[in-house]
Amino acid sequence: MPFYDCMLLLKPHVNKESLMDLVARVGKHVYRRNGVLTDIKSFGNVRLGYGIKKLDGRYYQGQLMQMSMMVTPNFNKELHYLNKEDRLLRWLLVKHRNTKYGLEFLNEDDVRSELSKFPRSTLFDDENIDEDEDDDDEEYEVNQDEGHNDEEYEVNQDKEEK
Repeated sequence: MPFYDCMLLLKPHVNKESLMDLVARVGKHVYRRNGVLTDIKSFGNVRLGYGIKKLDGRYYQGQLMQMSMMVTPNFNKELHYLNKEDRLLRWLLVKHRNTKYGLEFLNEDDVRSELSKFPRSTLFDDENIDEDEDDDDEEYEVNQDEGHNDEEYEVNQDKEEK
């Protein structure tokens, strides 16, 4: 099952009970589809970059919630009942692609196959390390003597004429 994040932006005046009711409704929908709700985060009231116009006015703030879940791929079509929800300003379902859960979830053969994708020379190539310890700052110094630049220009002109 793919991993999804469902972002919910609710109106700022929605109370906690109503907010938890909406989150529980989405969570029950996930469980009915044999999904797993892995994380719920509340970011509190956030200031919006622009006003979102609804029938009852324009909103410049909202309560942001994130629900992380693993559900079937057709789950996004089933969430369109959220469009009719008057407590929501916006909602978004984001699918994580190529999610890696860490090396502790892979067995030893998987770890070797993952590391074999990288050539050995780029991982541990000590010959190509540039050991620039003196930090040649002279390369980057700007010559303050303007007359010197003119002389250098004249020397270059003489070389080109020959």
